[in-house]
Amino acid sequence: MSGNTFGNIFRVTTFGESHGPALGGVIDGCPSGIKVDEAFIRQQLLRRQKGSKRKEPDEITWFSGLLDGVTTGTPLAFAVYNKDARPSDYRQEEFLLKPSHAHYAYKEKYGVFDYCGGGRASGRETVARVIAGSIAMQYLMKQNIFIQAYTLQIGDAQVRNFPYMDLSSAAENAFCCPQEEVYKAMQQILLQCENTGDTVGCKVGCVIKGVPAGLGEPVFGKLSARLAGAMMSIGAAKGFEYGAGMHAAASYGSQINDQYKTDFSTKHNFSGGISGGISTGEDIYFNVAFKPVPTLMQDMPTIDIKGNPAILKATGRHDVCISPKVLPVVESMAALCIIDSLLELKAYK
Repeated sequence: MSGNTFGNIFRVTTFGESHGPALGGVIDGCPSGIKVDEAFIRQQLLRRQKGSKRKEPDEITWFSGLLDGVTTGTPLAFAVYNKDARPSDYRQEEFLLKPSHAHYAYKEKYGVFDYCGGGRASGRETVARVIAGSIAMQYLMKQNIFIQAYTLQIGDAQVRNFPYMDLSSAAENAFCCPQEEVYKAMQQILLQCENTGDTVGCKVGCVIKGVPAGLGEPVFGKLSARLAGAMMSIGAAKGFEYGAGMHAAASYGSQINDQYKTDFSTKHNFSGGISGGISTGEDIYFNVAFKPVPTLMQDMPTIDIKGNPAILKATGRHDVCISPKVLPVVESMAALCIIDSLLELKAYK
């Protein structure tokens, strides 16, 4: 299986399955001299678990790349051992295809699928992303670059006027939703799903502040394309937009052309901080849409691996919605994209 490495200079390779012994990664190209704040990493990992019915301690074992808590510039290797794995919960899924899941596609590609929680297709895979992304965020914060993700939509409960609003209070609620009334509506939707055994999709917004102008490469290495690839690599991601996004298709140039001010910033930043695929120095903002969790706590008509009609009776521990736990994953992938682009820019100068 290829495709487990992200980045050009700050390169992250992850490994492990949902119900295997451990998950982890190796960061090659990590700058030396980063004092690793393990409390910050722990906070991000706890956010990744928020609302999850599976309870893992997510204690990190470091194998290399650290000396007295400071990165040495050598490969930074780590692992998190699974303590609350229950592969037996998924025994029936060895023979039944889960609708909207990776089972069939993986089996056709590799001839085998790790049905125990989805293996590499599981959301549990994101543990290594969050650890690597937290290291990247610590480096970026020293460069005065800050990243925050927010829940903008769950079901039909949707924040309006993003990003032209005060986002400072978003972290005050469980979903980091910047509008209190929308947050309350989100809670009701999730409660309804819990009661009916259903699941629901969501949209996450993210803002990156302090990015210098000049990140990204023309044509095939555009920063916008890199961010899109990073976000779409997250399980359950179904759509990506930045700046004016999909709204641009219904707009006129006279409405959304970015007008420059005398300090070279723009009046509205419809471009979302990226122009020609290269950062402009303004805030970068984007949205990511995620599908509902495919496992319903309802009987689901499906077929078995031989094509015979069957009924899947879901067992195990499953989320109703991947927000808010996906927020630190979005932040981490954004951080990995930005640090890699920043190190590329520094290599040129």
